[in-house]
Amino acid sequence: MSEARRKAPTRARRKKHWALRVAGWLLALFFLGVIGAAATFFIGYQTTDIPDVNKEFATNTTTVTYANGTRELGSLYEQNRRSVPLAQIPKHVQDAVIAAEDRTFWTNPGISPSGMARAAFNIARGEQLQGGSTITQQYVKIMYLTQERTFSRKFSELFIATKLSRSQDKKSTLEGYLNTIYFGEGAYGVAAAGEAYFQVKDPKNLSVPQAALLATVLNNPSIFDVDDKSKKTQDRILSRYRYVLDGMRLSGTITQAQADAYSKNLPALKKKGKSSRYKGSAGFLLDMARKELVKLGFTDEQIVGDGLRVKTTIDYKLQENAVKAVFSDKQPGKPDKLHIGLASVRPETGELVAMVGGPDFLKSQINWATARARPGSSFKPFAVAAALQEGKTLEDTFEGDGPIEIRGGKYDNEFGEDYGTVSLLTATEKSVNTAFYDLVDRQLDSGPEKVAKAAEAAGIPTIPAADRDAPALVLGPNAYASPVDMASAYGTFAADGKRTPAHIISEVKDITGKVLWSDKSKLQATQAIDPEIAKTTSYALQQVVDAKGGTGSAAREIDRPAAGKTGTAGGMSVDHRRANLKCKCEKFKEGDDTLTSWWVGYTPQLSTAVLYRAGKEGESDLDDYTDENAFFGGGYPAETWVDFMKPSLEDLPVEEFSEPSEENMGTPTPTFTPSKTPPSNTPSNTPSNTPSNTPSNTPSNTPSRTPTKSPTKTRTPKPPWPTLPTTPPTEGSTPNDPGGPNDPGDGNQ
Repeated sequence: MSEARRKAPTRARRKKHWALRVAGWLLALFFLGVIGAAATFFIGYQTTDIPDVNKEFATNTTTVTYANGTRELGSLYEQNRRSVPLAQIPKHVQDAVIAAEDRTFWTNPGISPSGMARAAFNIARGEQLQGGSTITQQYVKIMYLTQERTFSRKFSELFIATKLSRSQDKKSTLEGYLNTIYFGEGAYGVAAAGEAYFQVKDPKNLSVPQAALLATVLNNPSIFDVDDKSKKTQDRILSRYRYVLDGMRLSGTITQAQADAYSKNLPALKKKGKSSRYKGSAGFLLDMARKELVKLGFTDEQIVGDGLRVKTTIDYKLQENAVKAVFSDKQPGKPDKLHIGLASVRPETGELVAMVGGPDFLKSQINWATARARPGSSFKPFAVAAALQEGKTLEDTFEGDGPIEIRGGKYDNEFGEDYGTVSLLTATEKSVNTAFYDLVDRQLDSGPEKVAKAAEAAGIPTIPAADRDAPALVLGPNAYASPVDMASAYGTFAADGKRTPAHIISEVKDITGKVLWSDKSKLQATQAIDPEIAKTTSYALQQVVDAKGGTGSAAREIDRPAAGKTGTAGGMSVDHRRANLKCKCEKFKEGDDTLTSWWVGYTPQLSTAVLYRAGKEGESDLDDYTDENAFFGGGYPAETWVDFMKPSLEDLPVEEFSEPSEENMGTPTPTFTPSKTPPSNTPSNTPSNTPSNTPSNTPSNTPSRTPTKSPTKTRTPKPPWPTLPTTPPTEGSTPNDPGGPNDPGDGNQ
């Protein structure tokens, strides 16, 4: 027998031997782990006593302050608790909660091994300590422990829950739970919850659907917020509601037919009014702060019961200035019909320093500073940035005459005015619609998509895919934005392309003073737009204010360098659309109502957006409220902006904007192709800085720092826009009619 054949069985035996040894070690380690875990649990169980009940269940007032940290803006303490005996709580109410939270409640030992395993798995994956709690564990956390999420608290919860389950009747535990669990709306316990959501004072009068909805929201009142009417949230609530009904069916509480009938729709709410602490315009600030806390990961229960110390970014003096500017005697119309939203952001930090969403939150919860609307021409700066990104300059020329035909639709300038061949700078100063349509559809490859990316990089929320190929995107007919969004996005230009997300929370501390969240550590500025592109865009927007014939000349009144853009979105108002459906009259087919009117402007220190809207839905004709043209962006909106900015900047030094490079300002790229044969006095297709025989098309007061024409340069486009997280859709948005291909969209104002 060969040597190789003799060695083969030896190697096989050795491998088998080592495999057996490894298996033995693993088995031994497993049993040691089991024994160790059992010993640990036994020792923990024996050494843990049921502590005294928390005083007032550890519920403390959450205080919200202005930016200085001392002046109080309001509080979020909304405790409402009323206890009732279990005998007075109907069985279907008890079963609804059990079906939602702990279907093995009557048989489990107070803890759930499968729930614990799920929680351990989440921890092992690096996720937040969460879940796995039975009704008994939840009750223990409320009655005996704290809301902190730590291993030590979780283990204490397990030991106490096990002991409580052995020493206390299950009915007593359920009664305590139903009288202490938080249901949202400031309601602790099922009795308070029935009154808060349905104005049903006695739990015995709650119907099966009402009981199922209460059991739905108690799981997480922030996630299952019945006040959030967005489709995503309503679908989430309905899915959970049906899960509860199915659990009640499985337990025999209701029949299959009842479950099918109840699951079609959520029960109607009949909620009590908001607390008086939300009264006045400050109520919008308090509501926005609360919503942002939820987005930061704080639970509703923590917000109203943990005694948080919340410092906002709102500057008290600037907020006073904003309220005075918005509600001054200068404004036309009826206060309940005409709506003004104002938002001001500090460009370098993204801090929302002032916001006016309405006169009184208790009378209307629509926040006109966060509700989105059509931006009109105030969206054009993003097209300027997109053009510069692609290698164009402010001296590139475009079609200024109308109508211009784009993809089968005809677009014109306000009042049918013609401008001839205009530079990008002049088109921005005078807000020439046709020039921007020419830019995005003819002279930029995938122009609308590039404009969308520029807008999102600056801070505008994600634009839907369906709107990213429409030339009308340059006027923002479907790219809805709110004053907060616009102030933040223009703030990116003011900060030379650096972007910090707009926010209202500066710092959150717990009741002991420990910092739980801070914008200084959590929010960092990102270079969202190339600095030179941002500076050049700012230069163009300064000419909107400074140049002769610029549409934002009213902003000069602040007597310091300023930049900005007007915006006026037209279309058919809600009233006209409804009337048109009834009579099909010709007068209702024009679609020339003024629906939104904007002025968004900034200095290096403050970026502020002002929006005017009208009607209950914010989509009525503004022209019904005043004389012709007064609601163009350079009218009332710019005046309101001045009334806010002037006193708000008076204690700050005058700052100049950064100078743009000659490269972005300089010689145009030779790509212009006119859409029609120019008249005899129009310059040829070869672009030049100053058309020799059409002086009217060139701004007469272009600042002296505009560089002298230099030899043609070949530019290489800069890298694509960076991918940045975008702000989620703002609460309380109001949809608007997107208009059609012949919708004038926006004037030259």
